Amino acid sequence: MPRAGPTGGGGAASMRSIVDESARQGAHVIEMQRRRLLLAFTEVVAERGIEGTSVGRICTRAGVSRRTFYEIFDDRETCFLAALDAAVERLAAHVVPAYERERGWSARIRAGLIALLECFDAAEPGFARLCVIETLKGTTEIAEHRKHILEVLTVAVDEGRHESKQARHLPPLTAQGIVGGALSVIHTRLLDHDPRPLTELAGPLMGMIVHPYLGALAARRELDRQTPDTPTNAPRSPSDPFKDLPIRFTYRTALVLATTATDPAASNRYIADTSGIVDEGQMSRLLRRLQHAGLIENHGDGQARGEPNAWTLTQRGKAVQAILAGETTNSQAS
Repeated sequence: MPRAGPTGGGGAASMRSIVDESARQGAHVIEMQRRRLLLAFTEVVAERGIEGTSVGRICTRAGVSRRTFYEIFDDRETCFLAALDAAVERLAAHVVPAYERERGWSARIRAGLIALLECFDAAEPGFARLCVIETLKGTTEIAEHRKHILEVLTVAVDEGRHESKQARHLPPLTAQGIVGGALSVIHTRLLDHDPRPLTELAGPLMGMIVHPYLGALAARRELDRQTPDTPTNAPRSPSDPFKDLPIRFTYRTALVLATTATDPAASNRYIADTSGIVDEGQMSRLLRRLQHAGLIENHGDGQARGEPNAWTLTQRGKAVQAILAGETTNSQAS
C-alpha cells in the first residue's frame, strides 16, 4: 500500500528529514570515492614513485572516473596533500598515545619511535614510502607540511637538553641533526627495499638519539635493549576497509548501508521502502552485490522458508559505515 502523504507541520518536518538524509548520503558517496582515490594514490606511488603517478593511473586503480577525481581534488598535488594528511593522522593516532604513556624523556622517545616504526611495518606497501621518500619530491606546500612534521619531532628530541648538565650546553641544532639522521637511515632502508622490519632499527636509532644528551653508556644500553618482535597495537594491513572493495558506491548504496546499520535484521521490503527503490529485482541485485562485497550478510530464513531476509552489516561493513558516518559528521561540523 502506498503511504499517505505528509500534512501540515509534519509534512515540513518530513521534507526536512528527507533533505537532510539526502545530503548525508550524498556526503557518504563523496567520502567513499575520496578514500578510494587516496588509497589508490598510495598504491601507485609505491609502485612508480610520484613521478609516475598520474591522475589517470590513480583513477584506474580506484575505479573512479576522472570527472569524479576533479570534483574532489583540484589536481594530483591536492590528492598528494590529502593522502599525506591522512597518513599523518593515522601515525599520530598510534604514536602520540604511546609517547604520552611513558614518563621520562628517553622512555617517551623510545616508545614513540617504536610506535612509528611499527606503523610503517604494519601498514600497506607504500605508506612508509609516501611519508618518508615521496614527500621530498612534492610541491612547496608538501614541503611545508614535511617541515612542520619535522619541527614537531625536533621539539620532542630537543627535550633531551634538560636531561644533564652537559646536554644543556648543546645547541638546538643537535636535535634537528638527530631527526634528519634518523629519517635518513629509514629512507635508505626503504629505498633498498630491505625486507627486514624497520623495528630492528629501534635500538641503533635510540643509541644515536640519546648519545649527545646522556652519553655513551646510555647509548650502549639502548643498543642492548630488546625490541618487540612484532608490532603490538599498530594497525595491521590491510587496515583500510575500502581496499579492493568490488562495488561502485552510489547514493542508493549509501542509503542501503546506512539503513542496515540503523536497523539490523532489516528485510528487503523495509530497505527498499527506506531507499526509495520500487523495483524488487533491482533491490535484490543491489543487496546481492553488497553481500558479495562482504559488506552485509543475511541472518534470515529468506525465500527458502518463505520468511523475510534479515540483513545486517558484516565487520567490514561496520568499519566502512563507521568511517563514512564519522567523516561526514566531522566535515559538517567544520
